[in-house]
Amino acid sequence: MLKPSAQKVQDALAAAGFTNQVIELPDSARTAAEAAAAIGCEVAEIVKSLVFRARTSGRGVMIFASGANRVDEKAAGAILGEPLERADPDFVRGQTGYAIGGVPPLGHASPLHCIVDEGLLAFARVWAAAGHPHAVFALTPAELVRMTNARVAAIAKR
Repeated sequence: MLKPSAQKVQDALAAAGFTNQVIELPDSARTAAEAAAAIGCEVAEIVKSLVFRARTSGRGVMIFASGANRVDEKAAGAILGEPLERADPDFVRGQTGYAIGGVPPLGHASPLHCIVDEGLLAFARVWAAAGHPHAVFALTPAELVRMTNARVAAIAKR
């Protein structure tokens, strides 16, 4: 039986027509390095889910990047047409319904504008957070783009 927050993600996946299965790990997957160690994959195969606040409009923006990469916030802001700032934990929870360290790509409290870094498309399979620091699910990059209605762009720092 999944923890309630992980079950909420499993339910959101099913409601959106996806068959991906949420799993709970014995070890924490709060960071990309922890998740990779717990799953037994490369850090690059972990989907880093970062929530930002658009400075002008105040809207929530979610950026997905490889766990091995850093996000170029200025490049992402240029794509959106307004600068971004890091969101505080209260903003993240308010926008997504989840705490930092377990924010999934779907099933959020509010609609978020999403961007997937094109570097993730190089992988056959990646792993995303599933609502709890010990919960994850496998998916393809194409599924990530579909489930988030994301724009794909080059936003990793080079």
